[in-house]
Amino acid sequence: MAKKKVAASRWHNGTDPIDDLSASEQLAHEIVTTRGDLEPSVQRIMSAELDEDGRTNALGAFQASLDSPGDPNRNPQVAIDNAGG
Repeated sequence: MAKKKVAASRWHNGTDPIDDLSASEQLAHEIVTTRGDLEPSVQRIMSAELDEDGRTNALGAFQASLDSPGDPNRNPQVAIDNAGG
């Protein structure tokens, strides 16, 4: 089975220093570094039509939901909608 290609981005490729990333990019980097299987969900949030605060809020809600079974924010679209997207 071929390995799925990961989308290149500032927050995912690791070539930019973490301190040069925005708050949402740092959070996205943290999530995919810890849980690479969540990259498609994180990418969906990062590409949503949200401002920086909205992306940060959506990613924060998504990340918090990972430890809360049944939390609706586990669905990235719900996290986006709740953040104003």
